[in-house]
Formats: sequence, C-alpha cells, structure tokens
Amino acid sequence: MASPLIAALRARYPTAHLAWLVQPEAAALLQANTALDEVIVWPRGEWRRLLRGGRWWSLLREAMSFIGGLRKERFDLALDLQGLMKSGVWARLSGARERVGLGSKEGSRVFMTRVIDKPEGETRIGAEYRHLAEVLGLAAEPYEMHVALSEADRDFARRFIEKHSLGAGYAVICPFTTRPQKHWLDASWAALAGRLQDELGLKVVMLGGPGDRTAADAITRSAKFVLDATGRTTLREAAALIERARLLVGVDTGLMHMGTAFGTPTIALFGSTCPYRVTDSDKTVVLYKALPCSPCHRSPTCGGAYTCMREIVPEEVLAIARQLLVRA
Repeated sequence: MASPLIAALRARYPTAHLAWLVQPEAAALLQANTALDEVIVWPRGEWRRLLRGGRWWSLLREAMSFIGGLRKERFDLALDLQGLMKSGVWARLSGARERVGLGSKEGSRVFMTRVIDKPEGETRIGAEYRHLAEVLGLAAEPYEMHVALSEADRDFARRFIEKHSLGAGYAVICPFTTRPQKHWLDASWAALAGRLQDELGLKVVMLGGPGDRTAADAITRSAKFVLDATGRTTLREAAALIERARLLVGVDTGLMHMGTAFGTPTIALFGSTCPYRVTDSDKTVVLYKALPCSPCHRSPTCGGAYTCMREIVPEEVLAIARQLLVRA
C-alpha cells in the first residue's frame, strides 16, 4: 500500500539516496525496485534466536553492528509508515535528524520530531499514505501501487503457465490470512473454484505461503482440480503469476492487493476489516457485508460465526467475476 511513496519521493528528491528498512519476509517485494538505492533487512528472526538461546553477547554485537551501519548512512529524514513502537524505535536509531511518524501509536510518538495523524473516515485505497504525501509536499496522484519483479520472476511465470497448460487463461485464488475472522469458508472457495472452471473456462491456481499448507489441503480435498501452488513459490514468483492471471479472488491479504497493483481484475472479500471501499480502479471490486459489529478487526463478537464472511456467497462472487472479465 505504501509503495507509491517510493516514486513520489524519487520525483521530489531525484538525487537522494532512498533506503527502505524492512523485515526479511517482505524484503523480496522491494529488492527488484530500481527506484530504491538500498533495501536494509533487519534480521529480526536471527536476533530472536540469539535471544532465546541466551546468546546475549552475540545479540549485542549483532545489534550494535547493525545500528552502527545505519548511522553511517547519515540519513536526513526517516519516515515511519507503520506508526508502531518497533518501527518508531528504528526511526530513532537511524540517526536521522528529522523523523516523521504516520499515526504514531504505542508510545512511538516520543521518537518523532513530527507526527502526521491519519485521516478519519477516508474510504479510498491508500488514504493514509496519500495524506502523508500531500502534507510532505509530495505528488500524491496518480496513486499507483508498484510490485517490482525481475526477469527471473516473469520467466518462472512463463514456465509455470506452459507446464500446467494455463495459456488459455486462469484465475488465482488467495484464501489465506493470519486471522480466522478474515477467512472465507472452505466450502465457498471449493464451490467458487468449480464454477470458475466449469462456467467461465478458467483453471484455478491457489496461492499462499508455506504456513498455509494445511489450510490449502482443506480446500483441495473438496476441489481436487485446483492447482495448488501454496508454499511452492517465492513471494515474487506468486506476484508474477498474479500479474498474468485473468482474475484474482482473495481475502484481505498482501497477495490480493497485488491484483490491484498489477491491474488484474480483482475481487476483494472483506469481513472483519475493510481498509478501503474505493479502489480507484474499475478492475477491482470490494465485497463487504457491513453488519452492526463491523469492522471488528481483532476483536470479533460473533463467537466464531464470522457472519460477515458467511453472507458472501459464491453466486455473488461469480456474477462479479463475469462483469470484470467482460470489462477486461
């Protein structure tokens, strides 16, 4: 969602050194972006292993070396786009003279020289980042998300499509998230996949990470025809398959948002969260059944019924899919 800020910063400061500090799991999304000069990977997992193993001195040496490397960069400006304590700490440790936090919370305001509050009541995609850009005097429009791919990523997609005879077109489904209240029903995914293939002539590819394998098996038990690539691609390889897809259907997860970034016809299924209703794209449709308890975020009150997601039915999703394919 924040990726348009890279181009906005580059346009405003064409000769500046632009670096992005990121955790390892998201680094791949930035490393092929030629508008960035540097991607700095915080080895959070390795530090946790040292901590749990009681290797205090090793952890201290690693941390001091990492922080020293940041400070040698002599950054002028740090933008904390998460507004969390952990990101605020790194903004402070960067040594940047000016530190701007977006909606800083969890006490991270104390590390900022300036805090820009998030806009309230905004329904456009990326509203908070658009607002940040405007306040900082950056070009906020056009707001175009960007997932940078390498030629190797696109070559993987070409070989995958050829191997599995997907040249006539395929749909991608992205069913997996970190919280159950954001999930759609397994039976609904299986029913939709069958109708996408039988009625729209689209083979179905399922994408997700290694940790989603068990959940993927639950879907393929009822839909054995689904081509399950869950945990079998890198993050950018999955993105390359999304770029080539004729349709994407997904819940509130990073892979789903990539559909919008690539201009792939996308149906976004929201329940406990609804970060945006206006997508700025006629190729992305948001399905959201707002109930009196919506959005509940991390505190559902339905006792595990997840009614907001149950009320989204395969027939409704299929009807929207037909409309999107006609527009494409």
